[in-house]
Amino acid sequence: MDGSELRAALQAEGIRPDACDLSGEGKSEAYVLREEPFGWSVFYSERGMEQDTRTFGSETEACDFLLTKLRADPTTR
Repeated sequence: MDGSELRAALQAEGIRPDACDLSGEGKSEAYVLREEPFGWSVFYSERGMEQDTRTFGSETEACDFLLTKLRADPTTR
């Protein structure tokens, strides 16, 4: 899964667009997917602070993890 496939899955599952930031900018109060020099990171951004950061070697792993997190969080719908 890549970013465009993740966007389609989020829309199909009714996840709020503002629940995540796939641009990597770190929009506050959202889950963030960011490409890093060493791979990909997924974290929750709250008041400009990164929380619960996980790093992955591939975009697929990061997207799969983020989709799982968004599905499990009832506030994202």
